[in-house]
Amino acid sequence: LPPGSCRAFWGWLNAVFNKVDYERIQAVGPDRAASEWLLRCGALVRYQGSPKWQQDYNGLPTGPLGKYKIEAINATESCIMYRGFDYLDGLEHVTDIRLEKCIYIQDECLQRLSETNNLQKSLLQLKIISCGNVTDKGILALHKLTNLEYLYLSDLPGIREKETTCQVLQRALPNLELELDLE
Repeated sequence: LPPGSCRAFWGWLNAVFNKVDYERIQAVGPDRAASEWLLRCGALVRYQGSPKWQQDYNGLPTGPLGKYKIEAINATESCIMYRGFDYLDGLEHVTDIRLEKCIYIQDECLQRLSETNNLQKSLLQLKIISCGNVTDKGILALHKLTNLEYLYLSDLPGIREKETTCQVLQRALPNLELELDLE
């Protein structure tokens, strides 16, 4: 293979994984469709009332439409990217999201996350760890998550104005507990 072709192939494959199937969302509901997308991309989901993380795409629970509501998303080392974020629009019960070592997460993703009406209401905890494409701009975009209670930021080399960014965010979200591990 010529140099760079392997990376191009994985980029293409990730774009395929992240393509939104709006007909599927209509057919099975937003939580099921988002679960399928997240698991396909290597993330985990936890449903309301369950302590167990769902990680097996083929083991997704079945039942009446809308029975299983996503409460938490752990996208550690997943290939989720901006293109698939439309899957998040219909999720009404997500309280906790962890984005760790997500190479495709960038400022536009965080902006899109913060503009998702349902997440503005439900999201309480967000952890962003070792996502190298996140900058101050992306963190500042989180100010629209008005119910966010806890934000953990760690190993984000793209954040250059740590103090200023944190001050602006704290002013916008006075009830936010902000924990930093940024050096």
